[in-house]
Amino acid sequence: MSLPALAENAPNRELGRLPRHVPLAAQTRGGLVESIHYGSLIATAGEASGTRTLLSAGDPLAPFYPRSALKPLQAVAMVRAGLDLPADLLALTAASHSGAAMHRDGAARILQIHGLTAADLQNSTDLPYGPSEREEWLRGGGVPTQLTQNCSGKHASMAATCVINGWPVRGYLDPAHPLQQLVAGTVRELTGEDPSRITTDGCGTPLFALTLRGMARAFGRLAAAQTSGGDATAESPEAAVAQAMRQYPEMVAGEGRDVTELMRLVPGLLAKDGFEGVQLVGLPDGRAVALKISDGGDRARMPVTIRALEALDVDTAPLARIAAQTVLAGGRPVGQLQPTDFLTTTTPESH
Repeated sequence: MSLPALAENAPNRELGRLPRHVPLAAQTRGGLVESIHYGSLIATAGEASGTRTLLSAGDPLAPFYPRSALKPLQAVAMVRAGLDLPADLLALTAASHSGAAMHRDGAARILQIHGLTAADLQNSTDLPYGPSEREEWLRGGGVPTQLTQNCSGKHASMAATCVINGWPVRGYLDPAHPLQQLVAGTVRELTGEDPSRITTDGCGTPLFALTLRGMARAFGRLAAAQTSGGDATAESPEAAVAQAMRQYPEMVAGEGRDVTELMRLVPGLLAKDGFEGVQLVGLPDGRAVALKISDGGDRARMPVTIRALEALDVDTAPLARIAAQTVLAGGRPVGQLQPTDFLTTTTPESH
């Protein structure tokens, strides 16, 4: 029986080899370590001969699911297939948005441009992801919808890409559909890996098991992508997606979201998070950071990311307010969530 079958039908049976994660962050309270977040991380640089490892911790070569950090790669595949959108809507295509009016209206605009409606979406229904956006939506009597679900921009663009190419819109999530075949090929090319397995993400799209090194390689390529053919007006799909995300970081996540702030505060940086503690960052020179927090918790993701960027000599001074989290008790600071000294761990071989 395969591992997915084991996980679905007999969760208490053998789970296979567990990743060798290490402590990446710890929370203190009153001078005592209260909580520890384990995980794995890698930083890479792209070279003509392959991908060079700059630093690592834990088990960055273990397969994992990038979750929504895969969206920029999916967006590249759609642009390659002819998707041509204004930059704000292309950024929304790669988004896990908060569900603000600009996000909902943006997804609706993508559909309208291509003669589609919300009835053509095949993602799951949900309330807005952002707490303030969710509260506002509920106060207005809103209910879970496909447009408010945080992946609606991606799904609107997937349906639009089908219209552009004359592919069936119905069934666009099927792994055998031409759209998903194109996405799979693009993911393989950009990561340099064959997925170790394929499952389904929360919104219904095919999801690939890859390594942190493979995802770092892909993000480094996107972040360093330049215009194609020496023509400043002819962007490569990779450059188009990266530039749209940088230009409209509020569409990639939302106001008050750390990924949006990270791209605003570090010029040229490309960032995307994913559920279950995933963070990807690409730098304009092709270096990249990929990390996974093993318990799926979100709070350790940004402090660890910023510590890795600091190790790469990125100026992280502007990121001080999102680099660590203060633990309060009765309104007074009594501790802090901060990265461990994970950079002393062993670095795997470069490939």
